[in-house]
Amino acid sequence: MTEDIRDLVIAGSGVAGLSAAVYAARADLAPLVLEGDQPGGQLTLTTDVENYLGFPDGVGGMELIQRGKEQAKQFGAEFRHGRIEDAAVDDQPLELSLSTGDTIYTRSLIVATGASARWVGAENEDELMGHGLSTCATCDGAFHRGDDVLVVGGGDSAMEEALFLAKFADSVTIVHRREELRASEIMADRAREHENVQFRWNTELEAIHGSTEEGVTGATLVSHPEGYPREKAESGIDVEREAVDIGGVFYAVGHTPNTQFLDGTGVERDESGYIFTQTDDADRPTAQTTVDGVFAAGDVADPRYRQAITSAGTGSMAALDAEEFLETLQDTSESVAPATATQEQSTP
Repeated sequence: MTEDIRDLVIAGSGVAGLSAAVYAARADLAPLVLEGDQPGGQLTLTTDVENYLGFPDGVGGMELIQRGKEQAKQFGAEFRHGRIEDAAVDDQPLELSLSTGDTIYTRSLIVATGASARWVGAENEDELMGHGLSTCATCDGAFHRGDDVLVVGGGDSAMEEALFLAKFADSVTIVHRREELRASEIMADRAREHENVQFRWNTELEAIHGSTEEGVTGATLVSHPEGYPREKAESGIDVEREAVDIGGVFYAVGHTPNTQFLDGTGVERDESGYIFTQTDDADRPTAQTTVDGVFAAGDVADPRYRQAITSAGTGSMAALDAEEFLETLQDTSESVAPATATQEQSTP
């Protein structure tokens, strides 16, 4: 299905996309928000959000998203299910091919499709994600005061998560499937030297125990002296299993930005897929990508902070930048039209 050309499409309905939608709708841009495969983004997996400004008693992740959606709708934003599968964005209008089979044409696009945390495939992780299993220590660490917790991973992110959690938890155990860390030496040393952080080498998380009512209550760890124990167990090699009592599990095995649909376009990304945004003439940050009319907001362009509050901020930036771009586009069209008319009148 082919539509008229829209002024703005926002890909993604997490905090960044909703913030952009509120700002854009208030500017009468009538944005279309594509909700994606997981409407609301990663925040919908968080039961309680305590560090979002304006909610001193905390707020449920799903509630925060629903409030944002209603606010955007109130100002005139339109929502539609579907995700972008392919994009042609190097010429105007931008052409977006959706998973629904529809094709949308737009003058501008805000990419707020987020980054998906990698999971490890442990038993019960689907059920317990957001109920003691988390991918963000900064978001959920304070809920684990006095707990014993596990951190799964071996890179800098895992060390950072463990050190942050050590402020609250009684003990933090880093579970790594090898004897050698991927983390930088300085981060590894900080973790090794912390009295509340310990390591389980050549070990992997096989199962998480608990319920949505009780949260995480324990885990099954599997180990082998030569590492990669789950792989060995699957091939029939004997491994050692141990049940441990814990109050939380944190995955720190990386994130994958949802930018595959930008393959083959001029939107520049780093080697992991995160979008590069530009600075203006005064060297101040913007949400503009390397393609005119395409903007990025939230985790899709932020491998460092990945917080709801920062995503909301960049969402508003992207909407303001898109509004300015559309005004420039309109000014250019208006300046071209009279010249064309004059030329036509002078033609014999």
